[in-house]
Parts: sequence; structure tokens; C-alpha cells
Amino acid sequence: MTVTDTDIPSDIFVSDWNAWHALRDTTFNEPLGWLSLTALHWLVDVDSTFPDLPGAWRADQDAVIITAELSDDLSVDGVAVDGSVKLAPVEGAPGLIVKHGPRLVEVIRRTGDVALRIHDSSAPALAQFSGIPTFAPRPDWVVEGVFTAFPQTRTVTTGAVVPGLEHHHDARGIISFEHDGSTHELIAFAGRDDGFHVLFTDATSGVSTYPASRSLHVSTPAPGGCVVLDFNRASNLPCAFTDYATCPVAPAENRLPFAVDSGEKTPEGRAGRALS
Repeated sequence: MTVTDTDIPSDIFVSDWNAWHALRDTTFNEPLGWLSLTALHWLVDVDSTFPDLPGAWRADQDAVIITAELSDDLSVDGVAVDGSVKLAPVEGAPGLIVKHGPRLVEVIRRTGDVALRIHDSSAPALAQFSGIPTFAPRPDWVVEGVFTAFPQTRTVTTGAVVPGLEHHHDARGIISFEHDGSTHELIAFAGRDDGFHVLFTDATSGVSTYPASRSLHVSTPAPGGCVVLDFNRASNLPCAFTDYATCPVAPAENRLPFAVDSGEKTPEGRAGRALS
């Protein structure tokens, strides 16, 4: 592989990585974040009730209808639900929030269906969280690559960790890089800050790392398409921590044939559920 930033002192490299890792731990330790999830309920087009939620809930292709009494302690945008309320979650977008006392009910739409994710700050997974396991940071896993844009943006469809669901990604181009004398390619999806989001698996997937996918942020290319792949920051998706997430799996084109023994490992006790 081609190593970049070799002029950065090792203590600074490790310090920067430690700061990134600490932020990752803080993010997953948030009281109503991913580790606070306690349930994932799928709705149908007739009223349904759930043992851990008050009220009745139903969904169709247009909206979600919540029917509850004032005593049920449900609220939307600060207004108590007393009767019926209609919500319109957007496909693939962050959920709409219904409050139930100190808990949050996140209303999401995925592949046309609607589900409720319940966030509870007293969730066992949150209480047991002791940090994300990782490989030790190594500068030799900071790799130069070249981004080549597609003539037109493509939509790439992948499966999800929940059978039957699909994710539709905005694919911008290909990142090519060298490893052990061979050239490898990864499809790059649109990411934050005008950069890219790469979902990949490798020979460690299902062994020491989560089987569905790990995620890598890649910054905006330099002139000529030069990018940096810092595999030390290969990150778990939320599904590595909870069964109540609906994360995508990596596209088949992004299955690397070698072991990327870098970045985050499978969280303790999480072997990973069957993939679609």
C-alpha cells in the first residue's frame, strides 16, 4: 500500500486517532442515542397496540396515525396527543419524534414500510457499554487513492440487516488504491462536507469485525482526484451495536479480498445477525 503523511510524528498521529476514538465512544454513550434502543415495531394499516407503548398506531403509504388519550403521556412537537395525530415520515430520512415521558419514539419509513424505534435512557445496552473495541492505530493503514467520478451520478441499491429492506445510495464514482502490489476499487457514495461515504467488507468481516459492513469517511478529493483512505477510522454502523437499526450492507463491489486489521472491531457480545 502507499502510505501518506509519513512526516507526521507518531505521537501526533496517535493523539489525533485517540481524539477521534473518544468522540466515537461519546457518540454511542449518548442517553437517547443508538444504544438506548429497546424495540423496533413495524406498523400495518390497521390499529396496532404494543405492550411497551400506550395508544394505537397504524400506517399506510401516506401517513402514520396515532390515537391516544391525554393520560397516555404522548406528545408531538411539545403538544400532548389527545385523540388522533397524523405524521408523515420520509423514506430513508431520520425519524420523526414522539415523546413518551422520558422516552422517545422514533417514527421511520424504510422501503415503504413504517416502524417505531423506542429510545430509553435506561436501556441495558447503554448501561453495559464500555467503549468500542478497535485495532491499534497504525500509520501504514493510511492509504493514498484516486477518485474517478462517474459521468453521471448513479443509484446503487443494497440490502439491509433487516431482511426485505433496501437502501438506495447516491454513488459518485470509484476510488482506486494499491495494496500488496494489486489495485483495488471501492464505490464511493455521497458523504458529508462534500466528501464521500464508503461501505466495505474485507477478510476480517464476520471474524473480528462486524459482518454487514464498516463505514469510512473520505474527504473531498484534491486536484487530480487524490484522496486519503484512513482505515484506522473504519467505523461500525449502528447495527453493530443493536438489533433495532436498519443499516445497509456493503455493495458486492466493495468486498475487499484482504484483511483490513484496522479500525473498529465487532462490539463485545455482538456476533451479528443474519444478513439479507
